[in-house]
Amino acid sequence: MPFWNLQKQLGIDVDSWLVRQSMPQPYGQAGVCHAFEREWVECGHGLGQTRARRECRLEYEDFMECMNRVKMTQRLRAILEQRDKMIKQGKYTPPDYHMGKEEPRP
Repeated sequence: MPFWNLQKQLGIDVDSWLVRQSMPQPYGQAGVCHAFEREWVECGHGLGQTRARRECRLEYEDFMECMNRVKMTQRLRAILEQRDKMIKQGKYTPPDYHMGKEEPRP
């Protein structure tokens, strides 16, 4: 079958940037959130589930933020809303390259 190893045939490797967990990664590089997951596991090791949930809450929240990017998305949404509000009030005019207008080429 010609499509079994399509990524290798095309010379691309989607797995190296799609996978974020701390499982073995392509090329032996650590995952994006490996450090946060490791801190969370080390914190909870030997404590038991009930006590670890209470005492390692900050490490778990950091790990989940790295995986899901919820807080970052909320901050970005608030920034964009503030920008739109300032544009409506006339206090801010975005540059042309932010409005989709290209600079004239020579």
